[in-house]
Amino acid sequence: MSAINRSVSGALAGLLGFVGMSAIAGVLVTAAVTPALALSGMTATNTINVFENLPDYLSIDQLSQKSNIYAMHTDGTPQLLASFYDQNRVEVPWDGISQFVKDAAVAGEDPRFYEHGGIDLEGTIKGVVSTVATGSARGGSSITQQYVKNVLVQKCEVLADQKKRTACYDLATETSPDRKLKEMRLAIGVEKKYPKDDILRQYLNINGFGGSVYGIESAANYYYNTSAAALTLPQAASLVAIVNNPVKFQLDDPASETNGAANGYAANKERRDYILGEMLKYKKITQADYDAALATPIEPTITEPSTGCQTAGGSAFFCDLVVHTLQTDSTFGADEAARLANFRRGGYNIYTTLDLDLQDAAEATLTENVPKTDPNWDVGGVITSVQVGTGRVLAMTQNKDYSQDPAVQATGANFTGINYNTDIDQGGSSGFQPGSTYKVFTLGEWLTEGHSLNERVDSRRKSDWGVFKDSCNGNASYAFNPKNDANESGANYSALQSTIGSINTGFIGMAKKLDLCGIRKTAEAFGVHRANLEPLEQGPSAVLGTNEVAPLSMAVAFAGIANNGVKCSPIVIDKIIGPDGTEMAPPKSECTQAVTPEVDAGMTYAMQKVMTEGTATASNSATKPRVPMIGKTGTTDGNKDTWMSGSSSKVATVVGVVSVTGDINQRQVYWDQGTAATARHRMWPAVMSVANAKYGGEPFAEASGKVLQAVPIPIPDLRGKSMADATSVLQAAGFEVVDGGATDSELPAGTVARTDPSGTASRGATITLFSSNGNLGAVPDVVGKTEAEATAALQGFAVDKKEQDVTDPKQVGIVLSMTPAGGTGAAAGSAVTIVVGKLANGNGKGNG
Repeated sequence: MSAINRSVSGALAGLLGFVGMSAIAGVLVTAAVTPALALSGMTATNTINVFENLPDYLSIDQLSQKSNIYAMHTDGTPQLLASFYDQNRVEVPWDGISQFVKDAAVAGEDPRFYEHGGIDLEGTIKGVVSTVATGSARGGSSITQQYVKNVLVQKCEVLADQKKRTACYDLATETSPDRKLKEMRLAIGVEKKYPKDDILRQYLNINGFGGSVYGIESAANYYYNTSAAALTLPQAASLVAIVNNPVKFQLDDPASETNGAANGYAANKERRDYILGEMLKYKKITQADYDAALATPIEPTITEPSTGCQTAGGSAFFCDLVVHTLQTDSTFGADEAARLANFRRGGYNIYTTLDLDLQDAAEATLTENVPKTDPNWDVGGVITSVQVGTGRVLAMTQNKDYSQDPAVQATGANFTGINYNTDIDQGGSSGFQPGSTYKVFTLGEWLTEGHSLNERVDSRRKSDWGVFKDSCNGNASYAFNPKNDANESGANYSALQSTIGSINTGFIGMAKKLDLCGIRKTAEAFGVHRANLEPLEQGPSAVLGTNEVAPLSMAVAFAGIANNGVKCSPIVIDKIIGPDGTEMAPPKSECTQAVTPEVDAGMTYAMQKVMTEGTATASNSATKPRVPMIGKTGTTDGNKDTWMSGSSSKVATVVGVVSVTGDINQRQVYWDQGTAATARHRMWPAVMSVANAKYGGEPFAEASGKVLQAVPIPIPDLRGKSMADATSVLQAAGFEVVDGGATDSELPAGTVARTDPSGTASRGATITLFSSNGNLGAVPDVVGKTEAEATAALQGFAVDKKEQDVTDPKQVGIVLSMTPAGGTGAAAGSAVTIVVGKLANGNGKGNG
């Protein structure tokens, strides 16, 4: 007997002595006594009862695969934005794998794979002997056993708890007869349930190929920039070689001294060439194939896979919102951590709402008009577009480079992980003051409460606006002194004028006649909320846009106004395809009526005039093609933030240039394209021109006379009343009151002499009260008196007599009329004209 045989025999005796009557001895003895059984697939289970006390066979679970986020081109082709994975794996079917790969795996790892029943007896005995003799694991496991081990490890990888994951991994990979026995049992169970080709396919899909690369498809993509189906013979053998020892044989370290570019990846080549030799030995390839493959140098083409939203470029912040949305969708798990883990491992394909035409326009115009950084200013630029009626987010970008890596963020102010377009729980932003764009909600409440666009309010600038109604927090007085951006100083602007000119005092005057709580509720009905998730503030200053709001929230609101008052919550996902190809239900938009269609028509009427006559004419005139559009501008105190928000009947877009931190006057900041304050009017048209060309636009609903014109109300006769009483009467009737000062009157001094206007006026109109100074006397009424009586009564006045022919003798010598009329106030000595009757022809007789 040779020394080698004696050594093996001694080791085997040591093994049997070590395991004694353990199950492993039974396995080996059974296999040795009935080799035909082992080779035939071990279908006669009665003869291998030793396995029946072990766990059931291993189920083939879904493999961890990368998930992808896509945007769609107009022609329906997808564009990959980003991929996410813990294991970079794309599972492929049997036909998606080159035959070279299959043959290389079998020849190199398990030549008897198609003959045994899960255990290569010869290789297993040698492996177990070596394990017991040396205390370290040795090869010899069949492909099925290797597959089983990988699946056990895979089960560990998906555990979220680190301690449990480590313990699981240690158990699955420990060097022990017990682990080997379990692996064998599970391998036999797998072979009893699944065809050989399925096992080989899953083996090639599950194996690690170095680093985070798993599965033959991702390996082909990563190392050779090709697919598993298109791998050549030398490429296939080179990749199968990696499976044997991924750290030693992987091909992405060209600087390696043992396996790098300088030595032709010597370690991998040695293993590759061995596999090629085995393929030739088992007649899987010809001699010519072998010679050609052997002579082919190993030249990897490393192609880094997309991973994380930073690969989405200018769409990265939209991608980030998609990820946050997935983390809140119960489809993917019970909590946020589980959802993200499942997404990263689940092999999902996410098709988003992003419109690449609008997105490209948004990215281009933002890059052209707003720099990523400014030496004097922490500048931010945002653009968000939402489809009217669906809530689909069509575009989202900002003037920063996306990164969630603190080390990268520290390299420059151009990097941030905060999404300025969204709320704090969706991207880390606390929002920005929208300025006068927020006024549209006061307009909506104004019309809801029955006021009209042409109704006027007291819009004089003042520091004490008195008590405001607030049904939520209680009425309160506010002392503040807002001014108008263009220094408008009208005393009684209408709601329409205030909207067109964005007049601050006009809107405060409107709010004074409303419920502040009602204004807040109207904003909330359109989906507006503070970005930090705190309740909206509702003091009178909030009317002018002091709540910090996310641009996306304002885009949703303007889309709701353009949708007959129906607000639809934002969505970013159109379709989700699971790893098995099944379509899953994405989060849906919820649509609710924010204001009545009649009220909404009044809002759109006024906001169209903002575009054609008011503060947004610059954006309107630069948009081509032009369709009916609504809009509202916004500028915060000190010109710190500037906004242009508007919509067609199809697409709403919000554009803003903001101060992320600190203050600056944008009208004093000059960039290549113009001032920072006017950038909004260059960017909004660039996006909406694309939107109008692609989606078109229809006319908005016509506003009714009820919302356009105020209902005329009689002005009561207040002459002789005290000014205080008259003021109360007019205010109760819905009028604004202005004291016009004293005027000449015969009425008691200090009482009301007259109103301007008189008769009727629309509700909300301003009525001027003039008080009497008591300087006039009442002119006696002398109509019907004789000339002599009249002259006597009018002593103290300069009487001017005129005559008028009469036919009735009774009217001769009688005063027929007088000017001014009797009872009218007139100063002493002023002229009073009386008209006295006389017979026609002067004869005092009738003519027949």
